[in-house]
Amino acid sequence: MEALTFVIDESSKAPLYHQLYEWIKKEVRLGRIEPGSKLPSKRKLAAHLGFSQNTIQSAYNQLIEEGFVTSVEKKGYYVNQIDHLSSVPPPQPACDPSLYEENSPVLFDFAYQGVDPEIFPFSAWRKLMRDAINEYDRELLSLGDPKGYVALREALAGYLYQSRGVNCSAQQIIISSGIEFLFQILIQILDQDSAFGIEDPGYEKLHVLFETNRARCISLPIDEHGVQMDALNNAGVDVMCITPSHQFPSGCVMPINRRSQVLNWANELPGRYIVEDDYDSEFKYSGRPIPALQGIDHNGKVIYVGAFSKSLSPAHRISYMVLPHELLNRYNLRMPFMICPVPVLDQKVLSAFINEGYFERHLNKMRTVYKKKREVLIREVRAFGPAVSVLGADTGLHLLLEVRNGMTESQLVSSAYQEHVRVYGLSRYYYNQANLPDVPVIVIGFAQLSEGDICLAVQALGRAWGLE
Repeated sequence: MEALTFVIDESSKAPLYHQLYEWIKKEVRLGRIEPGSKLPSKRKLAAHLGFSQNTIQSAYNQLIEEGFVTSVEKKGYYVNQIDHLSSVPPPQPACDPSLYEENSPVLFDFAYQGVDPEIFPFSAWRKLMRDAINEYDRELLSLGDPKGYVALREALAGYLYQSRGVNCSAQQIIISSGIEFLFQILIQILDQDSAFGIEDPGYEKLHVLFETNRARCISLPIDEHGVQMDALNNAGVDVMCITPSHQFPSGCVMPINRRSQVLNWANELPGRYIVEDDYDSEFKYSGRPIPALQGIDHNGKVIYVGAFSKSLSPAHRISYMVLPHELLNRYNLRMPFMICPVPVLDQKVLSAFINEGYFERHLNKMRTVYKKKREVLIREVRAFGPAVSVLGADTGLHLLLEVRNGMTESQLVSSAYQEHVRVYGLSRYYYNQANLPDVPVIVIGFAQLSEGDICLAVQALGRAWGLE
């Protein structure tokens, strides 16, 4: 090869050597410079292009480093054989593409995730973060305890006992980043052949989580009191994952009799456990909070998990798990390589936030705000009359609407979208679609919307559903 037909792009800000390197790489990939071809010498190519030899050398060096070219001593530079990447078309979305449009017309989103953006305690958090950044504190530069920052775990142990009746020591608490990480830990420390039971309906991500981790998963139907005992007793599961204080998404609260039955099921055989997900227990608007199932477990059968995604913000990605002593021993033996994924600084700030009373005051404020939002939502919905029924206990950050206007669930969701409102059908949370209720049900979250937006959004639903 005597010369290369490279042309400088005068408008480009890239250095000359980089332009030349990119051009040769492209020609090799397209096959226009064939494998085994000898490139011009630095001297000849520099003279041909009017570049310095250093520029040519820099381009050749980059090609050699990436494997496109080989330098043979006293012979020159030769093009290598490159395996071309096959082109695979991207997978098509399986669900409503309107949910993923960048320029979405949605003005009001009744999602159950998220928090009210107006009441996060920015000033307190900023102060505590400044206090935590101490140049003499070497902990900030270390990996820290694998289970999490000790002071945070101690603060959590005290908070959980006072607020939820959870009996544990700081040693039993594992701090992690999101509930998904905690379940991955559980899958590794429980028996390999353990079968996990999940509520149906329930969190849509749980089934995917177990499947991607090659763990056996069985969905079990619920009734108005939680998981059905006949199904649980006959399913052959070893670990039952439940949301007893506020079942998601049905909103039911598991009464004491059903709690006792589930605990008795776990006590019948070794290797049986209950995973109690207490995802929004802080928000009970009437009466006393429902104590955690873990608090009445005397045999180390309940694994308690929680997070700060509802009480602070999902952006913090701080979750926690309380392990029974037997599983704590397994964790210590099987997971010596674990490193807590939450930055030490974030954990120090959160521990101070709890210990100095900010967290309790913040929760009290949030309960007041969310209670008022829930009341506004129910008031506006009840104006529709008997065509819409409100379901769910007086707790949490979502409720359900049973709609009897002749529309299907799909029609309810799509017509709301046309009015710039996003709502969520109950069917998305069912693993067995045969168990769907006869009357369509919509899941409504209200934490992120203001009271004014709730009123406007419900009015838009009235237009969409012909209920004005």
